Amino acid sequence: MEYKSIINGLIVVLLMASCQKEVEKPKVIYDNSSKSTVVAKLDSSKVEIADLPVQMEGTDYLIHPVGDLRIYERGAKSRYGSSAVNDVSFTISNVAQYEITGFLQNLKFQKTSSDSIRPLTTMPILIETATYLKAVSDRIKKQIMVYTMVDADTNKDGKLDTNDINTLYLSAISGEKLTKVSADLEELIDWSLIESSNRLYFRTIEDTNKNGQFDQKDVVHYNYIDLNKNEWKAIRYSPI
Repeated sequence: MEYKSIINGLIVVLLMASCQKEVEKPKVIYDNSSKSTVVAKLDSSKVEIADLPVQMEGTDYLIHPVGDLRIYERGAKSRYGSSAVNDVSFTISNVAQYEITGFLQNLKFQKTSSDSIRPLTTMPILIETATYLKAVSDRIKKQIMVYTMVDADTNKDGKLDTNDINTLYLSAISGEKLTKVSADLEELIDWSLIESSNRLYFRTIEDTNKNGQFDQKDVVHYNYIDLNKNEWKAIRYSPI
């Protein structure tokens, strides 16, 4: 009995160590041979699917969320074999007022008066949120979308996921003029719209000690974008 307890204890310790190692997986892996981040390759084995289009109130564009078909393993055994029974989800996004969320491979845009559909980008990305800034768009007569997304394989594991750096982008409601506004290799913390000044504020954190992690030892940057301007450019400010 005592021997079994020791073995079980060792197994628990190893599992805890494994979990801790996974949690501490770096978001950035630096390569001395190249300062640029790695762009992930498209996985041709995945099945691409689109949800039904969304039209933001007051706009003339349909937005088609595009992502991978999701297959969930239930763990139950089939009647005539040992294979697990799977559930397939054909829904890849969630839609709230003026916002689309999910883990999307792209968004495609279509003017309501046209059959032509264009992608937001042809580069591999992972979109987590796409938000229409309606209040400001109505005021300044410029219809603007804001996105949080992963655009590079910063940890160099060959795929884009939440273990990579999250970034901030803007575009027109047509999907054109896609512009990255957060700096390369800075992790997006959050963003907020101040309607009275037509400004988009956001915070990022820079891995200043180059350990691949974002923690209390790193530097937080404060930025805003004046949405009145034709050029979307992040301006640094210091509230502390």
